[in-house]
Amino acid sequence: MNDNALEMIELELAILLRRTTSATNKKSGNLDRAAYLLLRRIAMKGAVGVKVLAGEFQLDISTVSRQAAALEQKGYLYKIPDPLDGRAYTFQITELGQTELHDHMKSRLERITELLQDWPEEERQVFGKLLRKFNQSFLDR
Repeated sequence: MNDNALEMIELELAILLRRTTSATNKKSGNLDRAAYLLLRRIAMKGAVGVKVLAGEFQLDISTVSRQAAALEQKGYLYKIPDPLDGRAYTFQITELGQTELHDHMKSRLERITELLQDWPEEERQVFGKLLRKFNQSFLDR
């Protein structure tokens, strides 16, 4: 891959992240990026502890603990004690958390639909697959 391609990818990623953050903050309600990803993961795969979340998101356990605690305070998550280890627990999403996540996802999907409405379906599929492949490369290294 030549330097021009890498520079283009770097710049376009920076612009994408900035625009995504800006658009999400204006239209998507009460969830920041971290909250959205934690809730989405728990909603999709079920109750989980902070150690597993930290590993999956490549974050410090203390960071994930703070984020999960903030979501618990808002009523979006609740703790499930581990019956074998009184100090350990997992987090599960609440009905309020499900509602907030659903509303946030709906808003995000509406915006993405607007942006990609003129793209052929084949290009949407390729774009999604390439984004997934790129994101996976972070976990593979």
